[in-house]
Amino acid sequence: MQIHIKEVLLKIEQEYDVKILYACESGSRAWGFPSKDSDYDVRFIYVHKLDWYLSIDQKRDVLEVPKHDTISIPVHELIDASGWELTKALKLFRKSNPPLLEWLNSSIVYHEAFTTVDKMKDIATEIFSPVSSVHHYLNMAKGNYRDYLKGSEVKIKKYFYILRPILASGWVEKYNSFPPMLFQTLVEDLIPTGSLLKKEIMTLLERKMAGDELDFEPRIDCIHQFVHDELERLEAFAKGLRVEVKDPTRKLDQLFRDTLIEVWS
Repeated sequence: MQIHIKEVLLKIEQEYDVKILYACESGSRAWGFPSKDSDYDVRFIYVHKLDWYLSIDQKRDVLEVPKHDTISIPVHELIDASGWELTKALKLFRKSNPPLLEWLNSSIVYHEAFTTVDKMKDIATEIFSPVSSVHHYLNMAKGNYRDYLKGSEVKIKKYFYILRPILASGWVEKYNSFPPMLFQTLVEDLIPTGSLLKKEIMTLLERKMAGDELDFEPRIDCIHQFVHDELERLEAFAKGLRVEVKDPTRKLDQLFRDTLIEVWS
């Protein structure tokens, strides 16, 4: 599949006249709990030629293959490739956008060219906002909890999509840094060794990665209680967060200009 993903990325470059600076895996594969039929959530950052930017009209700043944009080769049904144009990515980077920071921390990288992303990683700690991260992850956890975990029987695989953002928020609280991508790393650090909670989580993880269906089942009480308690506790923590981040706009403007010169000169 990696060879096919690289073919798709190359076709995007050729047919949309862009250069892809970075492409990685996002979602369950990057988080460490894919199912056998999980999608490949390919995410990328790209840059246009100079003339594209020298226009009085604002243009579309995303590419979504094959959902909304086509290429001349068939795309495997499990591939969902979505990219952000560089200025869009840098504006979101300035806001410490958690999905973008996850891309930069992905352990599954399909493509990297030029120095732009390395420079972004170098200043990521300067722009990191615990406020942005905690609110993002808590909203994700609360939304999934509301949608999937009400009642005595629940869609059990959704526990992962609630536990990971809760643990990511807990990591920010504990270390004041952006959380690791891998779910297992968060569990090992933040869930007590030997606890029933850790045992139940790891059993679910083994089942999911073995390809078990993990559809509607009786809820797991110790996980349910942990989710309920942590959502309340972290909500209170989030309300007290007040962090000032220095405006990085000048650095990011220069990074954008340097990228255009490096890529197209």
